Amino acid sequence: MHSLLAVPRRTYILSGLNAHRRLSCLHIRSLIPLVRLASTKVTVRQNATLSSPSTTAKSWVEHVPAKIRPYLYLTRIDKPIGTLLLFYPCTWSITMASYALQTPWTTPLTYISLFGIGALVMRGAGCTINDMWDRKLDKAVERTKERPLARGDISTTQAVGFLGLQLGAGLAVLTQLNCYSILLGASSLSLVTIYPFMKRVTYWPQAVLGLTFNWGALLGWSAVAGSVNWSVALPLYAGGVCWTLVYDSIYAHQDKTDDVQVGIRSTALLFGEHTRPILSALSVSSMSLITYAGYLNAQGPLFYAGTGLAALQLARVLARTDFDNRPSCWAGFVGCGWSGFWIWMGALADYGFMISGVSF
Repeated sequence: MHSLLAVPRRTYILSGLNAHRRLSCLHIRSLIPLVRLASTKVTVRQNATLSSPSTTAKSWVEHVPAKIRPYLYLTRIDKPIGTLLLFYPCTWSITMASYALQTPWTTPLTYISLFGIGALVMRGAGCTINDMWDRKLDKAVERTKERPLARGDISTTQAVGFLGLQLGAGLAVLTQLNCYSILLGASSLSLVTIYPFMKRVTYWPQAVLGLTFNWGALLGWSAVAGSVNWSVALPLYAGGVCWTLVYDSIYAHQDKTDDVQVGIRSTALLFGEHTRPILSALSVSSMSLITYAGYLNAQGPLFYAGTGLAALQLARVLARTDFDNRPSCWAGFVGCGWSGFWIWMGALADYGFMISGVSF
């Protein structure tokens, strides 16, 4: 007690303040790891929001030889949704034509197999052409800078050679069809070529993609029948184009911020805050046109059940998609593919019951 009283009052106060400061410093230092951890979690969360799940998930392509890998990534073979979106209009048309002509089951099976191979090959060729057009742009965008051409994994010369192989394979499939179909199929190559350039000159590149991706709605019918029944195939084709505008506009919302920076145009930027009502109207148009094509083709109840499920799926996608969230847009884009699947299942069930002799 005496020793404490012997210390001058000023010295005692200063020593107390110093002790308090030391404790404060220790307290702050102890919080630094927690702050850093919280900051890391925020950064990870932000990155998860801004990146598409398709760019972060590991693919089976990683297990193939390294020399082949860039070419597989160039075709987007690890993302089959693009191939399916090209394939489904072909299946609608093949199955509906087979129903109209009452062909044996081997006919749709043969042509669906051929068109499945063709869709895989030509979707890959379209991706190659797109990446050759966009090589410089892809380098400037976070989501696409890891594409093989943008990263320099393969050269433009190698990509051109690979494109030649893809187009050759596509031609081999096309030559299995009748002459009418060969000419009709070849006429779509101009659309395949110009599509990647359209996003530089118009806000409607999704419409050009729709014209391209739904060509199978015409070609499938001609493959089965030897010519096109335009009264049925045209509304089917138009419905497919509207469907493409829906799913590719959702897809384009993933990149709208980057697109503004690099000068790319899209319906996502054009529609803006009005995207949901516009895509809803396009969905109604799509399902109405496809249903009308079924009516003109005298389809049965199962076909309409399929289009009904397709309409419900599109409504579900549009209700749930957050157009400012990349993972949500990707999920919505993939979800739209299921609507194409249900249309095919309805047409296929109708055809199956027709050839089995069962009527409703």
